[in-house]
Parts: sequence; C-alpha cells; structure tokens
Amino acid sequence: MDTIDSGKPSEKLILLVDDDESLLDLMDHVVKKEGFRTDRAVDGPEALRKVDALKPDLVILDMMLPGLGGYEVLRQMQAIGCGDIPIIVVTGRQMDKQGVELIRQETNVKEFMEKPVRTAVLSASLHRLLGTQRPPTGGAA
Repeated sequence: MDTIDSGKPSEKLILLVDDDESLLDLMDHVVKKEGFRTDRAVDGPEALRKVDALKPDLVILDMMLPGLGGYEVLRQMQAIGCGDIPIIVVTGRQMDKQGVELIRQETNVKEFMEKPVRTAVLSASLHRLLGTQRPPTGGAA
C-alpha cells in the first residue's frame, strides 16, 4: 500500500454535527483521542456555514437536527460545491431499509451508523476514510 503523505490525524479537521451536547462531548473526546482536530455545529444552518468556511476533511452528521435536517444539510453541501467531503451519518431514529438506502446513495455518504455509536467502529472508520494512522499512544479500543 502506498504511503499517504498526509497520514497524520493532526492534519485533518472533522466537523461534528449534533444537537445533543452530551453526544457532541463524547464524539469530540473520541475523535481528539485519535489525534484529529475538531469543530462543532449544533444545527443544520450552523453546519452549512462551518462546512463552507472551514472545508473540513470529514463531517459526522446527525440526521435529526433543528433548523435544517441532516438530509437537507448533505444535499446543500453538494449544492455549494462541498459534495466531495465525506460524511458519516449517525442517527438515533429508527429508519426503514428504504430510508437508509436513500441516504447511502448520496455520493458523499461513506458510512451510516445508528446511535449509540460504537466508539471503536467510529475511530476505525475515521482512519480508513481519511487514510490516517492511529496515534502510537493508543486510541479507542
């Protein structure tokens, strides 16, 4: 496998989007423990402003958001030229198979996870999607 020059998590910015502060705190802790930089948004309009301004390397996006739902956020990201930013969708809402497939068909949706998110799965997905290596001092188990 080729070595990726930017394989350092510290060079990657991940935008965390969720209206649940306690979940944001947990995700922020997990993502930073893996060595990534983070920023946060608590609703759809704030997420879009930050995506446009910061151009994060990846977005972890809750589907149920105030102001503008997660599906609208990912469609708007495509409309403003940010459709190449990978998205990990997380949801606490039970979705039928058709709903999940509809979301998975979006080109920038790379993963779909149900809450509660398993931190080890999230950590592994971040490194795989961004081509980074786990920090030598551990990371999530």
